[in-house]
Amino acid sequence: MNWDETTDATASERLAGPAAERLVGSVADRDDQAVEAALRPRDLDEFIGQEKVREQLDLVLKAARARGATADHVLLSGAPGLGKTTLSMIIAAEMGAPIRITSGPAIQHAGDLAAILSSLQEGEVLFLDEIHRMSRPAEEMLYMAMEDFRVDVIVGKGPGATAIPIELPPFTLVGATTRAGLLPPPLRDRFGFTAHMEFYTPAELERVVHRSARLLDVEIGAEGAAEIAGRSRGTPRIANRLLRRVRDYAQVRADGIITREIAATALAVYEVDARGLDRLDRAVLEALLKLFGGGPVGLSTLAVAVGEERETVEEVAEPFLVREGLLARTPRGRVATPAAWAHLGLVPPQAAGTGTGQAGLFDA
Repeated sequence: MNWDETTDATASERLAGPAAERLVGSVADRDDQAVEAALRPRDLDEFIGQEKVREQLDLVLKAARARGATADHVLLSGAPGLGKTTLSMIIAAEMGAPIRITSGPAIQHAGDLAAILSSLQEGEVLFLDEIHRMSRPAEEMLYMAMEDFRVDVIVGKGPGATAIPIELPPFTLVGATTRAGLLPPPLRDRFGFTAHMEFYTPAELERVVHRSARLLDVEIGAEGAAEIAGRSRGTPRIANRLLRRVRDYAQVRADGIITREIAATALAVYEVDARGLDRLDRAVLEALLKLFGGGPVGLSTLAVAVGEERETVEEVAEPFLVREGLLARTPRGRVATPAAWAHLGLVPPQAAGTGTGQAGLFDA
């Protein structure tokens, strides 16, 4: 999806318009992205979960509107799929302002950022996803832009170089990051409001599933929604994706109504088990248990065993497995927990004299 462009419409108008006309890629991609856009809440009242963040953000936006001022810069951190992009659009909609969306990796030079900032309208919302991946020169330019609404553009090289100051209209920067610890303190301190997005509870995800089912015109029972929510890894984006796949199964192989049995059968077809583990998660656990006796084993070795890149295992599979208590990171390597053995229905080997149930590969 190419959102790196200015729009004269407000965020609410953007969401209400025909999403497919703004999307690029294959027909399938356009369909999925159009559905994603249609499922996004349009205001804070529609937004489910994140109660503390919603309350705090509501105060910030209402106060700014009452003063007739631009809202403070906002930093949203948290795992992917929890609603950071959606909240940025809601901020723009609540302020009645247009929104421009770009990402940190797309801004590799200070000139790239200067071009974006210099074309902003007064009150516009600039959403910068993965802000921690922005280049250092652009990051330093952003300091002055956020604080003084000004950027200095360097013209020329060497002793004859000249800094030309460009005044910027007041704007609101909404930064999103999955790695808040990688942001330098000077950048973090310039945000007037920071919020951390938490994983959703099963009850909250059930509400998300019911709402999305209504928008998709899908008939779903309470037990079917609970089954999907329980396998969604605490993430609304995953809940919506699983709902669409279960909908497909129900339409093709059933009567179109999603029950617990239909949801469970459909998700089994898509290799999502009762705890939300997918193919990669199970492959990592099976390699750790069956090939390495439960560990400890190094990350690179584990990645080779499952045929994936080291970064994929570390950033995609491991966070969820650790959060579920199925895997532990230790100084000696990755170790499976007793819950991992139980989940896969395997019996842990008994390490002689240790009583830990681990193989003790590195024990003397």
